[in-house]
Amino acid sequence: MDTEKFFTEEEKKIFISRYRELFGVLSEGLEKDDIPKIRQLLKPVAAMECYGRDRNGINGLIRNVETALIATRDIGLKRTSVLALILYRPVLKKAITVEEVEKAFNSDVSLMINRLLRTSDLYARNTAINSENFHHLLFSFAEDVRVILIMIADRLCMMRLGKEIADEKDRIRLATEVSYLYAPLAHRLGLYKIKSELEDLSLKYLDAKQYYCIKDKLNETKRSRDEYIEKFIRPVRKKLEEAGLKFEIKGRTKSIHSINSKIKKQKVEFEGIYDLFAIRIVLDSAQAGEHSDCWQAFSIITDMYQPNPKRMRDWLSVPKSNGYESLHITVLGPQKRWVEVQIRTQRMDEIAEKGLAAHWKYKGGQAEHGLDEFLADVRAVLETQGSTPMDLMKEFKTELYQDEIYVFTPNGDLIKLGRGATVLDFAFAIHSKIGSRCISGKVNGKNVPIKQVLNNGDMIEVVTSPAQTPKRDWLSFVATSRARTKIKQALREEHAKSAEPAREQLRRRMKNRRANVDEAVLMRYIKKKGYKTVTDFYLDIAEEKLDINTVIDECVEQEQKEKEAPEHADVRSAEEYVANIEARELSTHQDILVIDRNLTGIDYRLAKCCNPIYGDPVFGFVSTQGIKIHRMNCPNAPEMRTRFGYRIIPAEWSGKGTSGYAVSLRIVGNDDIGIVTNITSVISKENRVSLRSINIDSVDGLFQGTFVIIIPDTSTLTVLIKKLQGVKGVKSIRRMN
Repeated sequence: MDTEKFFTEEEKKIFISRYRELFGVLSEGLEKDDIPKIRQLLKPVAAMECYGRDRNGINGLIRNVETALIATRDIGLKRTSVLALILYRPVLKKAITVEEVEKAFNSDVSLMINRLLRTSDLYARNTAINSENFHHLLFSFAEDVRVILIMIADRLCMMRLGKEIADEKDRIRLATEVSYLYAPLAHRLGLYKIKSELEDLSLKYLDAKQYYCIKDKLNETKRSRDEYIEKFIRPVRKKLEEAGLKFEIKGRTKSIHSINSKIKKQKVEFEGIYDLFAIRIVLDSAQAGEHSDCWQAFSIITDMYQPNPKRMRDWLSVPKSNGYESLHITVLGPQKRWVEVQIRTQRMDEIAEKGLAAHWKYKGGQAEHGLDEFLADVRAVLETQGSTPMDLMKEFKTELYQDEIYVFTPNGDLIKLGRGATVLDFAFAIHSKIGSRCISGKVNGKNVPIKQVLNNGDMIEVVTSPAQTPKRDWLSFVATSRARTKIKQALREEHAKSAEPAREQLRRRMKNRRANVDEAVLMRYIKKKGYKTVTDFYLDIAEEKLDINTVIDECVEQEQKEKEAPEHADVRSAEEYVANIEARELSTHQDILVIDRNLTGIDYRLAKCCNPIYGDPVFGFVSTQGIKIHRMNCPNAPEMRTRFGYRIIPAEWSGKGTSGYAVSLRIVGNDDIGIVTNITSVISKENRVSLRSINIDSVDGLFQGTFVIIIPDTSTLTVLIKKLQGVKGVKSIRRMN
């Protein structure tokens, strides 16, 4: 291969190093002629530039080998997966064929490549990625959990290369996808190390200010933290050695994302977080004596330091569903500080680092045989109902065994249907009117009848006719409850048209007999007769199953009885009435927000949780009340990305800031009325800025004031804050959410 065509000098060094490391890790699992076969297959690749740089300039070959290294070293995938990963792109670019791969290796490798190609094809349909159902279709397309594990490895590789992604929108899109899909998935599979790194990198790209703030403060406190850890560990090490235990003990600082979550959850500053680290004791024990050694170490720790029983976690007696085993206890250490201690063995620690990928190693299996056991364990985990922050996998069992399918509209939108769904089901899933007028369809460009059963990934176009109406026999082949309900509803409406003459006949007959029966009385009579719908009642009259004169007589009799009965109405005070009215507040700002794909003129609201103003980095969130605009660093943003990432859409300001936005500034200073006067004076002199309200508190010689101002954009706000910081006596200014 002509490496000069692909690499800079620095990239060539990186590639050679990673390549050697990869095949060093794989050496035991490879067959002796695997590497010569790979080289032979890849000879035509250089000429076709299959591994060329992407639009952000990232070298495709380095990305490929880095992903393969993560998949083997950090996850534990073996020969089949890595060969498929290396050869998949040349097959995608048609430099080599799947048949050539199968001939050189085996059907397992070619099958894995086909599955990677299907998943790649899914990602190529960009419109589907933001869909709520995208992850379901992803699992269905992948078919093999190893494909999902490869995708996790690829996303970690891309996040590590994040600085090289020139387009900030691409970087934010990748980080958002990772935070709501791949990090929770890695957690679900027990890949805690990968999960933590994905979360940290997502925070770095989505809220860089908070990420570096925590990182800098961790660096500032590292010395004192290391000293405290050593002070805690020293006597523990001595006691464990006296007990004859073999072990390794170390302090581990918690991830930046984890610390940020604690700051948000506990609503404190960094300084208010005390459990910034955990002590980990890893015992060198034979598998037969693991539990007794762990409990012995536990006993030693709790004898030395007071434990907190509420924070005791025993995943030793009953491991987590993903195989995690460990004892966690929080104890009161020196200086009355709570310290988390984790106790586990080397085997447990490896499983905690690599997740279920480490299981095969301890079950007597080798290479692919052990990997098969690992995959069986993965499937068991995926089939276990869990409760992760966003439990993406709780319905995976049904998807894995194809109880549901995912198909596309011609525009690329994703529709979820039950297995066995037809073209008619799809039509009703789009809209009831389309379903009612459906006469046929086109599946992947081919004309098909409305009874045609659909498959995963089909693209369907519905053919309609204004003359078409729902038929009763449709109920015999539709598979979804929505279609069945809509067909029945349409048939009832047809019945209602048939019942209308009977309704008019009853009304005229009552008028002729001067039987002015109240409508409410008639409704109660119909219910008393056992009819579920009024239409059924009138149909029976039309079909002469009910005698119309008898109906009138019985209605008159019932009305007379009701008039004679004493009225017992509950009296309630008018004060108990509660109006449930919510004002609809659409944006009236004239500033232009470009939402999603260069769309303007869309109704939106500015979220009250973070009060974005013109110039703030923002994103859109599709809620039940429409699109809400949030700041990128909104306190609710992490939860929205984690739980509802598919609802997040890009948004950015355009044009010029001409509207006024309310911003609350929290100002702390010396308790002097002159300061307040000076602050209001600075605000009043600022062009295009006005003061809406002031709220002042005075505590211990300091005043704390909330100033609500109307301001056009962030640049004006920045200038104003700098001027206010220059007012004598002002100690701090903070923009409130």
